[in-house]
Amino acid sequence: MAYKITDACVNCGACESECPVGAISEGDNCRVIDADACVSCGTCAAACPAEAIVEE
Repeated sequence: MAYKITDACVNCGACESECPVGAISEGDNCRVIDADACVSCGTCAAACPAEAIVEE
């Protein structure tokens, strides 16, 4: 299951640099995870200070 970023995202970028496959990019007001590229490792969720990343 891929991870997704919720509305709680503060767009800090902490998750993007931690993603081992580069599945996270900057959206309009928050980061976005490419579900097709996500390998469900959970590294992004662990790095998120706002706890805005959840498993779908």
